[in-house]
Amino acid sequence: MPRRLFLKGLLASIASFAASGAYAFGIEPIYRLRVQRYAITPATWPAGLRLRVAVVADLHASPPQMSLERVHEIVATTNGLEADVILLLGDYIAGHRWVTERLTMAAVAEALAPLTAPLGVFGVLGNHDWWDDRAAQRRGAGPVIAEKALEKVGIRVLENDAIRLAKDGQPFWLLGLGDQLAFWGRRRSRGVDDLPATLGRLTDDAPAILMAHEPPIFDSVPDRVAVTLCGHTHGGQVRLFGWSPISPARAEYTYGHVVHGERHLVVSGGLGCSIMPVRFGVPPEIVLVDLGVSADS
Repeated sequence: MPRRLFLKGLLASIASFAASGAYAFGIEPIYRLRVQRYAITPATWPAGLRLRVAVVADLHASPPQMSLERVHEIVATTNGLEADVILLLGDYIAGHRWVTERLTMAAVAEALAPLTAPLGVFGVLGNHDWWDDRAAQRRGAGPVIAEKALEKVGIRVLENDAIRLAKDGQPFWLLGLGDQLAFWGRRRSRGVDDLPATLGRLTDDAPAILMAHEPPIFDSVPDRVAVTLCGHTHGGQVRLFGWSPISPARAEYTYGHVVHGERHLVVSGGLGCSIMPVRFGVPPEIVLVDLGVSADS
């Protein structure tokens, strides 16, 4: 190969790499926002019950990637989706070092307070909500700062708990699981999750939706639960041609809609960043799940 052509190719490769890096660090995680839609009708879902669920996961708030202004934008966009219920799936504050200002949970909760839906706004806690509360880590118990801040602004946090709701006179259950990695240890983490106790809250056969921060619990979720909604993975934060090189969950549970028999799992790509402030191929997203609606409706 002529030297001139080699140098041109090398410079083009370097420029392409630099541009990709600038996009991954400075554009996709900060300026992009999409609504990822799913239409799902589980076999156990009652005919005629149409339910729209908006999911906000993994804010990891703190600038520059997730400023309060950005949270306000996400809130406004979510409210504009006309969801019946809005669900928050944990990890509300950034835990990594790549921030220019550390926001308080109180400030983030105030920014989330305008979220509104006819059936309410509910949430669960994520591992960072537990790990970042050193007092809770020392005493080995909650409530954590994030839970208290959300409850103060009227957002109910479900921890191994369930609430019975109804849409157009048709009931359904919303369940919230405690975090599976709540306490950070030298050898391994332990959780506060109790799936049997959570399922034990159900008192009739109305369909159930489960909120859980981490998706591995899906292996243990029975057919009784129509849909499980999770975050935590951020879609791997880097996703190439449908493949995530790094993920805190096995590949199948990294991102998107998974079907096992009669059971459905939706894993959100989330909104913020963890460990490194980078996103490439998996832009920040609000998830919108239409239950009881076919994909071609």
